Amino acid sequence: MNLNQRLLDWTNWLKLTKRFSSHTLYAYERDFREFLTFMAQYKAETLLEQALIDLKITDFRSWLAFRNNKGLSPRSTARALSVVRNFYTYLGKQTGNTCPALTAVQSPRVKVSLPRPLSEGQTAELMTDIEGFATEEWLGLRDKALFVLLYATGMRLGEALNLTGYCLPLTDRLAIIGKGKKQRIVPIIPAVQTTITAYVKACPFPIEATTPLFLGVKGGALNPSMAQKTLRLYRRAMGLPEYVTPHALRHSCATHLMSQTQDLRGIQELLGHASLATTQIYTSIDQQQLMQTYNKAHPRGRRR
Repeated sequence: MNLNQRLLDWTNWLKLTKRFSSHTLYAYERDFREFLTFMAQYKAETLLEQALIDLKITDFRSWLAFRNNKGLSPRSTARALSVVRNFYTYLGKQTGNTCPALTAVQSPRVKVSLPRPLSEGQTAELMTDIEGFATEEWLGLRDKALFVLLYATGMRLGEALNLTGYCLPLTDRLAIIGKGKKQRIVPIIPAVQTTITAYVKACPFPIEATTPLFLGVKGGALNPSMAQKTLRLYRRAMGLPEYVTPHALRHSCATHLMSQTQDLRGIQELLGHASLATTQIYTSIDQQQLMQTYNKAHPRGRRR
């Protein structure tokens, strides 16, 4: 089969079967085409499907070295290698052909960085003060409703902004669509119901069942960049670190729940993680904070 047609079939499979988002599809196709471009130049030939199957381990290592010399991070290269493996897996399922050399290629070591949540005190102040940073009262109520929702449920910003007026009036639970178009149920506490009700009541634009729940100044869907900008202005005014973003509220939700419940499975379901291993990273944060508290409080831990 023509290689371009194979690529098209692969991306359609990712979209329709694996249900990848448009952003993920774009990243996958970009990374793989960059891989193909390198290999075509490195091998000095027009790549055909069989040429990909016949690649040697030295070819893959040359590609990894090329990325390293460009200054690309190990994390970025590990992701690109994962994309390449994904294509070859798909190719194997379709044709039965594999590339033995690829199985011997080791992924770059990636330093695991822990998510950086806000403290409970910082989160409480944010929820109280954020509406005062808006230019209009209803916009302040909207911002507060959005950030309270993110913190209380652990939603991703995109998941919250995809909500429509169909969810109104809110009950004690809400069905949302997450990554891979997978549905999950999140609990809605009274504080969320109160803040969203106040925002909807003050909003000058009608929120219908088919319109976005969170609206911008002109009545259209709220752009994610505007929510990020709001929090950026807040954190700079309050002297908070640059990692204080809407996504940090998701980390904060998980971390604070972990410190109270240690219910890994429940937090996994709340966040919509496909693997429990992804959720386990919050146990590391909890242990790290425990050690920091211990060292500050224990007589032998304090510096003299």
